Amino acid sequence: MALKDRIKIIPRHLIKDNRGWFLKVITGTEDNIPNQTGEVYLTMGKPGQIKGGHYHPKAVEWFTVIEGNAVLRLEDINSKERIEIAMSLEDAKSVYVPNNVAHDFKNVGNTDFIVLAYTDKLYDPEDTITYKFY
Repeated sequence: MALKDRIKIIPRHLIKDNRGWFLKVITGTEDNIPNQTGEVYLTMGKPGQIKGGHYHPKAVEWFTVIEGNAVLRLEDINSKERIEIAMSLEDAKSVYVPNNVAHDFKNVGNTDFIVLAYTDKLYDPEDTITYKFY
C-alpha cells in the first residue's frame, strides 16, 4: 500500500480570541488511537492574559510550558489551598494536576506563552467547571 494511502491528514479547529488561541492536537477519537488515550492539546496566551480558570471533577491533566513565561495558579476546591508555579521552557517541567484542583495560567512575560497539555479523559463539558480565582 502506498504511503499516501496509509497516512491520514486530519483537519483541526484552531480557536482564537483576544486572549490567544487553543488547538487540540489529539482528541482521542482518531482512528488507531488506543482506548486509554485522552487528549493532547496546545494553548497560547498573550502577555498579561489569563487562560483556564476551571477544574475537572473527573479528568486529570499534565501541563508543560513550551514557549514564553507563565505562572500556573492552582487551588484545591475543597481545602482552598493555593500554589503558584513559575513555568517556562528554559526551566522545563511538566505539572500533573489532579481532579478537583482549579487551574489557570497567567502570562507574566512580554511574549506569548504556549502550553502543551495532556488530559486522561475525552472532553466533556460537564467535567469542566468554571472557577473564580482570588
